Amino acid sequence: MSAAASLQKAIYERLAGDVALTALIGDGGVRDYLQTGAHRPGVRIVSLESRDASTASEAGEEHLLTLEVLTGEGGNRAAQEISARVRVLLDDADLELDGFVLVSLFHRRTRIGRDAKAKGHVAEMMFRAVTE
Repeated sequence: MSAAASLQKAIYERLAGDVALTALIGDGGVRDYLQTGAHRPGVRIVSLESRDASTASEAGEEHLLTLEVLTGEGGNRAAQEISARVRVLLDDADLELDGFVLVSLFHRRTRIGRDAKAKGHVAEMMFRAVTE
């Protein structure tokens, strides 16, 4: 398994296993795949870009992760509540990775806007992680 795959798995498990987040989005609300007829509200792992961050003595990778928080009629307030919970769960989290070590995982930004097609809001969240 690659460091990126191990990181994605750990993030998915952290989000899907959180009772408070599940209360906000319902069972099955965390996804790491494209779904037709999107479940709303929900959290989706949209992309994970990885690049080499090795030093002279240690192999490492930098990962830029994008998550989307999707809301329906709950709008901006629901997007804020859900994205706040996601940030609590992931920002500076100590996640166990299979075969790798998570050096850091930090929130970089969140942008919330209207989703005109679905009559709701989308919060795009960016995180940066470093693995060894």
